[in-house]
Amino acid sequence: MHIQVGVAKVPKYATSESGDTLEMVERPHGGLSLVLADGQRSGRSAKSISTMVAHKAVALLADGVRDGAAARAAHDYLYTQRGGKVSATLNIISIDMVTKTLVISRNSHCPVVVHHADGSQILLDTGTDPVGVHRMTKPDITELPLRAGTLVVVFTDGLISAGRRTLESLDVAALVTQLYAAHQGEPGFAQAVAEGLLEAALKLDDGRPVDDTSVVAVAVAAAELDLVRRMQVQLPIPPLDRPG
Repeated sequence: MHIQVGVAKVPKYATSESGDTLEMVERPHGGLSLVLADGQRSGRSAKSISTMVAHKAVALLADGVRDGAAARAAHDYLYTQRGGKVSATLNIISIDMVTKTLVISRNSHCPVVVHHADGSQILLDTGTDPVGVHRMTKPDITELPLRAGTLVVVFTDGLISAGRRTLESLDVAALVTQLYAAHQGEPGFAQAVAEGLLEAALKLDDGRPVDDTSVVAVAVAAAELDLVRRMQVQLPIPPLDRPG
């Protein structure tokens, strides 16, 4: 088996900087952790909040701190630094090679979609508070065995806000089912799912996203690969100012 990670993210329309932050770190005993934070509001102020939260969580995970403890510490840090006056959603998705599990930690009102090879689907939507505001906040944690065909989709609220201008909405769970059926088994399966969800959201918003939107897809693929780890990143660069 091998792990695929696909990411697609875009800032709010007419905003130069996304308030969402995604970080990835290798776990000291094997595996990876992905940290997705969405700062309150949008733009530069939201970016500073999400960066603060994500960096705190990543630093702790890199030191071997468990996911739940890292999420709580990130909450405590934001709460202390900002006096409980600002919030951020926080998701941590870990591939833990010690326990051979997928660990999903949620501090977000957005659900996490888990799709299995047999076609069954789980929606992780237990109510949980964002980090930074309420003193005793803790994450909702789900642990799943590493099984071929498992797909986990995590996203920020821009995805469920898509279509708000025209009173439409995106059925994320149903679209995940469609994308799974269309792309399962492909080398770029996870990326195709992430991009398919973002594309659908942008279509509802007529290409002008109403909020920062990030989608992370993690797939456990059955194919056996070589021992090379690979990562590909695409980052758009805005037009550069040139002297006249």
